[in-house]
Amino acid sequence: MKGLVCLLLLLETFVCVVQHQVDGGLNENEISQQLRSEDGRQNPPQTDTLRDEASTDSQQNYHLFFTDIHAALRELTATVTDQKANIRELTATVTEQKVNIRELTTTVTEQKTINRALETFILEEMNKKNDEISNLTLSQVEELRKENRDREIAFSAALMKSDSGNYIGPFTTEITLTYRNVFTNIGNAYNPVTGIFTAPLKGAYMFRVSLFGIGGPPTYVAIIKNGEHVVVAHDIQPQAQDRLHSSNGVVLILEVGDVVYVRLWSGSRIYDNRDNHNTFNGFLLFPLREQELCRM
Repeated sequence: MKGLVCLLLLLETFVCVVQHQVDGGLNENEISQQLRSEDGRQNPPQTDTLRDEASTDSQQNYHLFFTDIHAALRELTATVTDQKANIRELTATVTEQKVNIRELTTTVTEQKTINRALETFILEEMNKKNDEISNLTLSQVEELRKENRDREIAFSAALMKSDSGNYIGPFTTEITLTYRNVFTNIGNAYNPVTGIFTAPLKGAYMFRVSLFGIGGPPTYVAIIKNGEHVVVAHDIQPQAQDRLHSSNGVVLILEVGDVVYVRLWSGSRIYDNRDNHNTFNGFLLFPLREQELCRM
């Protein structure tokens, strides 16, 4: 653009110089006199026709010269105008690009802000979930511990607490034996005062009874569930001094509150001392749910 302006200025200066030379140079009379003088020296006096032709050619040359100059100036002016228009369009485009860049920068900044907020939210939610999982895990562990404590059911007891031996029976009716010498009573489901085991949990339980006697009457004991005989242990010896030994066991499905105990039959007699020959034992094998009981 600067080059075009400089070129225009040079052309205008050139035109002014030429115009000054034309205006300040020889006028038409002086040219005619000079021509006459030159013609008088070189040739015989010329006619007026030759002078008119010379004057006409000179004017035509000047006219053509100025016409070309003006045409060149118009072309340069048009070119400069086009360049100015292009520059304005380019300036407008650059301005639009700057606006777009500012908008894009604003959008990127907003997106970064949104991303940071989203990351913070996700991190907080993950921490909450972790806390919930941790609390749930602790709760589950405590529940399992409680469940395991509920499953810890077992007992073992013998008839006699004293060192001296003693006979029990015979009686005219069945009696419930009370095993007072308790070795183990985890879960406190067995009552040594009544001799009765009460199921605190629905499940499968294992029970076992052992008996001992010395001659004389036969020995019969039975494991009872809710008043019904389940299994019996017994022995008979013909000699009065013979030892009687027997035992039996059973796995029972108990509901909560079911009772299990041992009864001595009528006419039977057992003997026990510090060696604890007569025992009653039971423990929970595993708990049962309602659907498991239905399958059985």
